[in-house]
Amino acid sequence: MKIWGRTNSTNVKKVLWMAEELGLTYERIDAGGAFGVVDDPAFRAMNPNGLVPVLQDGDVTLWESNTIVRYLADAHGGERFGFASVAARAGADKWMDWTSGTVAVLMVQIIVGYVRTAPEKRDMEKIKAVTETLGQKLALANAALEDQPFLSGANLGMGDIPLGCFIYPWFELPLERPDLPALAAWYERLKQRPAYQTTVMIPLT
Repeated sequence: MKIWGRTNSTNVKKVLWMAEELGLTYERIDAGGAFGVVDDPAFRAMNPNGLVPVLQDGDVTLWESNTIVRYLADAHGGERFGFASVAARAGADKWMDWTSGTVAVLMVQIIVGYVRTAPEKRDMEKIKAVTETLGQKLALANAALEDQPFLSGANLGMGDIPLGCFIYPWFELPLERPDLPALAAWYERLKQRPAYQTTVMIPLT
């Protein structure tokens, strides 16, 4: 198994975290950002979008981070990452797609505006406004986590992976966050997982 992508990419983190949770043996190959590679013909043959991550698992080549996470769960997760019903799986899918369509757009603005912008050039008013909007959105996840320990249900599952990757900068950056206790408790549970520590809890760059 090969995973193409840089470790500081949130989308790559999703795949690496899932692979580590499953105890898979894989080779990670630097690509994207400062590493380039994504415009090479060989890479474009795997992913014509020129983006990371890309997964090669035997004869299977996949791109799109959520799709890769789902594939790893289905192909290698066994009962641990399975679901009792179609409805339960759809519930996890919902949080994955919601994170990509709602949370990611806002959190990327915060990361670019705060982490990847020199302090003297930061637009703190914009960062504050985006943080307020994101806090309102995250209240939806907080409400769900008041009724169950993980977004996937009773146990960690694929539904937790995307938001878990974005929640790290949410809690670790010096932002004026609303009080979302269930979300904070969920984050504390994630922080206890060795796979999360090694793939997600790395310096923000």
